[in-house]
Amino acid sequence: SRIVAMMPVSDDLRYDISDIEHRFDGEQLGYLIVVNPDNPSGNYIPTSDLLSLAQWCDNRDIKLVVDQSFADFADDYSSNSLLNEELLLRHHNLVVIKSISKSYGVPGLRLGIMASADVDLIDHIKRDVAIWNINSIAEYYMQIFNKYEKDYRRACAKFVAERERFVGELGKIGFLKVLPSQANYVLAVVNNNLMSSTRLTERLLGEFNILIKDCSAKRGLEGRNMIRIAIRSSEDNNRLLDALHHIESK
Repeated sequence: SRIVAMMPVSDDLRYDISDIEHRFDGEQLGYLIVVNPDNPSGNYIPTSDLLSLAQWCDNRDIKLVVDQSFADFADDYSSNSLLNEELLLRHHNLVVIKSISKSYGVPGLRLGIMASADVDLIDHIKRDVAIWNINSIAEYYMQIFNKYEKDYRRACAKFVAERERFVGELGKIGFLKVLPSQANYVLAVVNNNLMSSTRLTERLLGEFNILIKDCSAKRGLEGRNMIRIAIRSSEDNNRLLDALHHIESK
């Protein structure tokens, strides 16, 4: 078996299902894996389009694996989940995976979900997973987290509003070009005539104790002079904005 990757060709790293179908039309695929929103660009494909892609895969007997680990950060978070029995039964080749640690902020628990109507696949995965794959703390967490669903949804709404504000403020930094994102991070292009992404990362850490991701060595982003910025609380986001404005003024 081999892995065939798709690299977006547009400057802003946007793509949709037509780009995916065109890229893999004619390929003998067993599985098509789509991370939505993706990492690191935050590109987002609407649920209706994903279901069209699922039908495209059904017609070609391809397993469509959709990773929705960052989907709760999207604008349509309340209605975009593919973890739906009706949808899974309609698309037998659809597999949905989701890392709970991303959206709920509990990475130490190492929790995730996989769902599919393909019971043979589910049985195979169950046989291949260690019997102690969930510890007692994670098990307790799974028992109680649904009690806070309303609080979680309110938090998602606040996050979406803060992302819009923060991205708008980042857009005022003269040496950055911020790419649209539906995740809890954004990619930005640093004006290469003023500073390299590596130098900006070093300055933020050394002068302001703020760590961002220099993407200059990330596969597919070589030479693009990009950084990735996490979207955090308003207080943390404002600290970064103040640091960027300070650097710009110098």
